[in-house]
Amino acid sequence: PLKLQPPTTESYGNMAQLMPLELIDKCIGSRVHVVMKSEKEIVGTLLGFDDFVNMVLEEVTEFEVVPEGQKITKLDQILLNGNNIAMLIPGGEGPAVAPE
Repeated sequence: PLKLQPPTTESYGNMAQLMPLELIDKCIGSRVHVVMKSEKEIVGTLLGFDDFVNMVLEEVTEFEVVPEGQKITKLDQILLNGNNIAMLIPGGEGPAVAPE
């Protein structure tokens, strides 16, 4: 019978030792794609964050699903409440925008 082995640290490299807040810290100054719990996705440059993953972003684009389609809003700087975040994608540029 085939015997499965558990993944080792070598199979994941340094990722096994990287804590979530450390990953976010490495993203400071970089573009991030944030998927919210609501119908919104946000892309911006991460300026900083706290232990609750509240984030300050600049050069922000907000993508929102509305009955008419997709609404896109540009913002200079925002404070994002970490309680509403579902997923953070380092280096992400946001959802694909459907052509008109």
